[in-house]
Amino acid sequence: MTNRLANGLLSAGLKRGDRVGIYLNKSVNQVLSIFAIAKAGGVVVPINHLLFPDQVRHLINDCRITGVITSGTGYESLQKILPETPSVEFVIATSNNVVDTSTPGFVGLEKILQSESASKPPDANISQDLAAILYTSGSTGRPKGIMLSHANLVAGARIVSSYVRMNQEDRILSILPFSFDYGLNQLLTTFLHGGTLILLSFHFPDQIVQALIKEKITGLAGVPPLWRLLTQPSSSFHRHAFSHLRYITNSGGVLPIAAVESLRKTLPKTKIYLMYGLTEAFRSTYLPPEELERRPTSIGKAIPDTEIFVLKDTGEPCKPQEVGELVHRGPTVAMGYWGLPEATYKVFRPNPFLPPETPQSERVCYSGDLVKMDEEGYLYYVGRRDATIKSSGYRISPTEVEEVLYATGRIRDAAVIGVPDGILGHSIKAFVVPQNGENIQTDELLAFCAAKMPRYMVPRQIEIRGDLPKTGSGKIDYQALRKHQSEQYQRD
Repeated sequence: MTNRLANGLLSAGLKRGDRVGIYLNKSVNQVLSIFAIAKAGGVVVPINHLLFPDQVRHLINDCRITGVITSGTGYESLQKILPETPSVEFVIATSNNVVDTSTPGFVGLEKILQSESASKPPDANISQDLAAILYTSGSTGRPKGIMLSHANLVAGARIVSSYVRMNQEDRILSILPFSFDYGLNQLLTTFLHGGTLILLSFHFPDQIVQALIKEKITGLAGVPPLWRLLTQPSSSFHRHAFSHLRYITNSGGVLPIAAVESLRKTLPKTKIYLMYGLTEAFRSTYLPPEELERRPTSIGKAIPDTEIFVLKDTGEPCKPQEVGELVHRGPTVAMGYWGLPEATYKVFRPNPFLPPETPQSERVCYSGDLVKMDEEGYLYYVGRRDATIKSSGYRISPTEVEEVLYATGRIRDAAVIGVPDGILGHSIKAFVVPQNGENIQTDELLAFCAAKMPRYMVPRQIEIRGDLPKTGSGKIDYQALRKHQSEQYQRD
């Protein structure tokens, strides 16, 4: 089927290096599209199906997408923006229920699979060629397209599968979107080892619990909001043994200690891998499960075939316990940002430690994340360089404040931002979601924080919410909270 679709793409006019958007929800057709585009010599651009038309238009125009593979519902959304996306030459719809097929270059997937040849297309690309563009939500402004080569994707699959010890008997539950590097890696690692990938779109945590049992899942990857959801006291997650679940992994943010302890209690025989990564370099570190009890707040050490530096602003290596920027060296460092050379040069820079006699062709990734290393070489996340709050002359990590809020045991989600303050520079504001919708008073939270943190770290404001905005990959959307706060400030 991938050969037939690849040949269909070529018949539609796809040329080597053309970008093809996949505007689908999690499905077999989405998987089919990813591999078919690669076989045809195109570049995969996964578009989260939850995006609104204006956001989709930005992605299409930013990387000049030639064709889009979508569903019937997606096609209806595309029709609103296609007049403003001049690069699109063809649209392939996976649904037979599309009524209006007036779009130039429109073709149905079923027709392609019935009429195109099943022979393998000629090899068009090599490992160094551009394979995919993944768009990150970013901390400011429009999403940026991160360019990944075939070599980047294969290296990521090879490395991660080596330390989680994947094999062909594994049954992996896929709940993260393929537009997220973490989700895409699950697909590639499973195919690399001949395992089984079970696709799941869910609305309630119990759906995940039931899938773990029914499908005898051996591996599950998630981000912190998911684990906090599953480990709520009322969750059915605690009422099952999950005897087949060999390992779980976390990335996309620091997992609060309370959630770690809850997972360990519920899953005593399951290996828990805490990881750190960024799309620009995919995965940087992981904590071996056997170290979890000794250092539950650590993000571990470098993944295989990778070197991690912790550097001061001067470029010198940090000593133990000194805070510096995490810099990643290895085969998963991305090619850069699509169409943004200045932004690329800020993040992807020459390796500062290569001997002068060595040609400066290697680039490393300056993550923008602040970390510190202990005396044994284990790393600890401190916060984002661009998210660090400066208040009363102090630099404050939002993550540290959030960790204290989680320690109350009454918070499901927490997010901390800096709010402009004429006297302090910035004051600290926290947005919190109570566990199980329970009634909680801000005074109680402030009193708890005051007993656990220096005064300058205690939030000046706490806003209680029913939920927090999330990005397409399931992370808390800090940019949306900053925008909300800015609009509120203007109204006041």
